[in-house]
Amino acid sequence: MILLEYANRIIIETLRERFSNPITTSLNIADFDGVGYRLSTPESKTLLVVSMRMPCFGELLQYGAMDVLRREYGSMLEATPEPGFEVTLKVDIEKVPQDYSDREALIRKIALLKRNALAAPFEQAFDAQIDGRETPLMAIHYRDTEVFYVKAGTDRVTVIFSTEFKEEQDRILGKVFLQEFVDARRLPQIQNAPQVLYTNRDPPLELRGQPGLKDSENIGYVTFVLFPRHFSKEKREDTISKIQLFRDYLHYHIKCSKSYMHSRMRARVAEFLKVLNRAKPEPVNVEKKTIAGKTFKRS
Repeated sequence: MILLEYANRIIIETLRERFSNPITTSLNIADFDGVGYRLSTPESKTLLVVSMRMPCFGELLQYGAMDVLRREYGSMLEATPEPGFEVTLKVDIEKVPQDYSDREALIRKIALLKRNALAAPFEQAFDAQIDGRETPLMAIHYRDTEVFYVKAGTDRVTVIFSTEFKEEQDRILGKVFLQEFVDARRLPQIQNAPQVLYTNRDPPLELRGQPGLKDSENIGYVTFVLFPRHFSKEKREDTISKIQLFRDYLHYHIKCSKSYMHSRMRARVAEFLKVLNRAKPEPVNVEKKTIAGKTFKRS
C-alpha cells in the first residue's frame, strides 16, 4: 500500500528541477477526478506558468473558491486564466525564495492547487457552523457520475459522497470496506472519530428530493458527520485534506485487494498444477535406455 499525497507529486518534482535549473518547459499532467495541469514557459525560461483544468470549478466559484485561491496565492494568481483552463498561476523563478524551507513551502503550496480549490465549500460550511448558521446543501459534481455534498447544521457539518462501483466485485468489496468504517468506530480508541454511515442505492435523508440522483445498485452513499472538535483551528486544514481523498483511497484499496486476491489465486493454481504433474501416471510401453546405451521397453 502507498500513502496518497494531498499535493501533486509530479508538480513538486518538476518545480524543484525548474527552480534549480530554469529551462523551456511544456508539460501536461493528469490528476485524480479529471483534473489536468499544464506547466509551461511561454514568455521566458524564468517565468513559469501553472494552469489547472477542473470540471467542477464553476460550482466551486459559487462557494468562494476564488477567495480561497487569492488568499493562498496572492499576486501569483492571474486574473485571466489560460484558454482551456480555469486557474492560472504565474511564478517568477528569479524571485523564488533562496531559503530551502521557504522554497519548499512555495513548491508545496503550488502543488496543492486542486486541494485548495476544493476546500472552498468545506471552509464555508465550517465557518457557518462556528457562527451557528445553517447552509443550503452544496453539491459538487467532481466526477462524471459522482457528487459530494456539504451542509452545515447548527451543531454539525455533514459531508456525503456518492460513489459508483462499475464492477460487481468492486461493489462487494466496497460494501465490506464501508461497513468496516461504520463498525470500527465502536472501538474505544477511535470513538472520537467522525460518525460514518453507509447506504447502498437509497440516498440518505439529506439528499431526498435532490435532482439527478441515480437509482442503481451500483451507487453507494457515504455520510461523514463532523462535529466542531473535528474542524477546530488545529485540525481544520488536515480534515479538509483527508476527506477530499476519501473516494480515491476507497477505490485504491478496492483495486489493491482485487490485485492481491488475483495473485493468491494464480499462486494456488500453480501449486495445484504441481500436484497434478506429480500424480500423472507414467505412459506404458515407453522406450528407455540403460547406462550402456541399450534400449528396452517396459510392458
